Amino acid sequence: MLERKKIFYWIIPMILFIGFLGNAVYATGEHETFNRIQSSALKGQFHLEDEVKIYVPSTYYVDQPIDNTPYVNRSLEKFSEMFGGATAIDGTGAWLSDNDQLIKEKVTIVYSFAEDLDKKKINQVVAYAKDLKEEMKQSSVSIEVNGKMYFIE
Repeated sequence: MLERKKIFYWIIPMILFIGFLGNAVYATGEHETFNRIQSSALKGQFHLEDEVKIYVPSTYYVDQPIDNTPYVNRSLEKFSEMFGGATAIDGTGAWLSDNDQLIKEKVTIVYSFAEDLDKKKINQVVAYAKDLKEEMKQSSVSIEVNGKMYFIE
C-alpha cells in the first residue's frame, strides 16, 4: 500500500509537468507558425503598425438623432490628410445610463492605420475630437489608439 502511495505522489507531479510542457510547446508552436507565415508570405511587404480610430456619434446632446454623414465625411477627410487614408464602418454602441437603462446609439467608426504615429498627429486627432464634441454637443467623443480607448472631454 505504501508503494502505491509513493507512485501516486510521483504520477501527479509528472502529469502536471507534462501538461505544462505540452502547453508551452503548443503556445510556442502558434507563435512560430505566425512567424513562419509572416516571414514567408509577408516578408518584405509594406505594413502599418499603428491604428487610430474616432467614434462619430449619431446624436446631438446625447439623445437627439441626426444624420451624421457630414461629420463622417469630414472625419474621413481629416484622417486621410493625417494618415494617407481612412475607412468608416457603421456600428451600434450601447451603455448603461445612471438609472441602469440600456442606451443604444448608432455610431460610425472612422479609422486609419499609420506609418509614423507621433505626438503631433495624436495631438491633431485629440484637437479634432474636441471640436467634434463641441459641435455635436456631446459630453465626450471616443478615440482609440492601438487598442486603447480614450474619452475626450
